[in-house]
Amino acid sequence: IDPKITFQPPTMASLRLVTFPQRHRVRGSIRCLSSNGNKSSRRTHASHFSTQTDGSLEDAKSTTKSTFPEASRFWKPVQKSSTTDMSPTRYQRPIFVAATRQHVGKTTVSLALMSGLQKKFEKVGFIKPVGQQHVPVRSENQNTTIRVDKDVCLVKEHFHLDHIDYEYMSPVIIPKGYTKKYVDGEISSSDQLNQVERAMTHVADNSDVVLCEGTGHCAVGSIVALNNAKCASMIGADMVLVANGGLGSAFDELELNRILCQHYNVRVAGVVINKVIPDRYEQTKHYMAKAMMQAWGIPLLACIPDRPFLGCPALADLENLFKTKLMSGEEHRFRHYSIKDINLVTTNLMRFLENLRIKSPRTLYMCHVTRDDLILGFLGEHQRRKEMIESGDSKEAPFEAALVICGRKGVYQLSKEVQDMIRCHPDAPVMNVDLSTRDAMSKIHSFTPKLNIDDKNRVAVAVDHYESFIDFDELLRRTQSSNSSFNDPASISLEELRRL
Repeated sequence: IDPKITFQPPTMASLRLVTFPQRHRVRGSIRCLSSNGNKSSRRTHASHFSTQTDGSLEDAKSTTKSTFPEASRFWKPVQKSSTTDMSPTRYQRPIFVAATRQHVGKTTVSLALMSGLQKKFEKVGFIKPVGQQHVPVRSENQNTTIRVDKDVCLVKEHFHLDHIDYEYMSPVIIPKGYTKKYVDGEISSSDQLNQVERAMTHVADNSDVVLCEGTGHCAVGSIVALNNAKCASMIGADMVLVANGGLGSAFDELELNRILCQHYNVRVAGVVINKVIPDRYEQTKHYMAKAMMQAWGIPLLACIPDRPFLGCPALADLENLFKTKLMSGEEHRFRHYSIKDINLVTTNLMRFLENLRIKSPRTLYMCHVTRDDLILGFLGEHQRRKEMIESGDSKEAPFEAALVICGRKGVYQLSKEVQDMIRCHPDAPVMNVDLSTRDAMSKIHSFTPKLNIDDKNRVAVAVDHYESFIDFDELLRRTQSSNSSFNDPASISLEELRRL
């Protein structure tokens, strides 16, 4: 077949349909017989018959007419390695990142992907079509303050995406009450789609490749008719799914999201398995890769071992969690503490002072607001250690402990005298929380800290850790493929389709 000619699908007369059990049937699927009469054990969807032999953008556009006719206009031509390269032009599709559920590391994976893509493309665009938690930022285009998803602010500022204005990076925000307004008909679906399309057009026009981050799993946003899978389909993107480490449970969650992608005709480029227990890393990597390739023909793009530091909250995280501010020690807001090193102090002062000198110097202590003796003991040990280090007489490690003082609001109160003593030690991290010690500890243990632009150290550590495990060559090979099925073992390949 001449690669310059668009392949024409076979007529129904050239195919013989084979009846097969209901459990094997897929909507829009048929079983085919090859021209030599051998039954193919593969399924093919109607969209696969639209696959083009030369991968040209003009021809490929016809493959999306059944849903979003203009989705292929967001595909970007890939620059050839040399002027003598006569191979067909390849097109880079947008890359959409979604998770299987909450707190699996989707934003961290997006950051690592952005870092790696910037090493391969001159201009990488970013968009989060639908956002929930939003922050105020300055839009240069509008010359005013607008609100965007907090992850958009993180990505734009960390990677210096100066070629895109905030106006186009977070088109739809879902604040409190938005869902009710949509259901009541005050917000239209077409307006939402137009906002996403307008933003994506601008970002794609000014970028060589576009990275899109979803909100939660693939079905999030369905109640307002704008879930992640639908967004990906609308902009012609390929999906990268992120799941937490494990085998059975991770595979099950991936299957639920993969089916929704299939429903919207979204190709799944690959999977990232995150937070894998180091002792089970090789086992998880081997069996997940094998299971996914056998069942779906989808590769494992990355298997990332857990890095406990990334899950350690900083004092700034605790400020946000408890909606309070440090009373002193503000310079240490981005000092991180391990959850396993939290100590609730109920002993007498002597035992507490012994503990301060035995435990790790970076320990988070919690006590009740009525324990003035423990509070003053903490401040005294902090001052003692500081003076000894400054004099050069101490071989002890710097004192990096912090103290969280707990007490129910309206029932217990920190005395003015103790507050004055705390403020006299401006470099000792002390926080006052209006909760009982039990409730405060429970909130910390169930808390998952999120990356933010202010905690530059944790962001840098996360990007370096994740990026090194991602197979970018395979990701780009998949997202630049003109074969609609990626040669999925459960689908008919382009080569087989040519031979029909």
